[in-house]
Amino acid sequence: MTLEEIHGQQPMPAGNDWMQGAGTALHELLVSAQRRGCLTAGVYESAKLMNVDPDNVAFCVLAADQEDEGDIALQIHFTLIQAFCCENDIDIVRVNDVAKLAAIVGPSEDSGEPRDLHCILITNPNEEGWKDPALEKLNLFCEESRNVNDWVPTITLPE
Repeated sequence: MTLEEIHGQQPMPAGNDWMQGAGTALHELLVSAQRRGCLTAGVYESAKLMNVDPDNVAFCVLAADQEDEGDIALQIHFTLIQAFCCENDIDIVRVNDVAKLAAIVGPSEDSGEPRDLHCILITNPNEEGWKDPALEKLNLFCEESRNVNDWVPTITLPE
């Protein structure tokens, strides 16, 4: 008998298919959220939003490239954001490719300049009953990751 059977949990699907499915779901969620105006990009913008209206935040994405790993200030911000998300039951994932995120999200619609994509929040739209299937898949992915003690799973975005 496995630990999952004892606790009545399903084991996390093995292999690359589960991770690839999560990457595709994240891509779909980012596109959908941007189209609906439910996407906030930037560490400081995200922190302000979480401070003002944490109940409206549905999902959080932290992104850092290899060269960002040495940025102590950014890592401190990530630690604080992760703690806040855990405290407020906001699902959170990491992405290790800011360039792929930039290709999906694109530049700021207001100024056309590149955005700070180190933190992206997906908020609930004003529409009642809005259910995004990609968000539901990611919520399940995060729940399954927590079941194996991976509190902030890393997702690889599709090419």
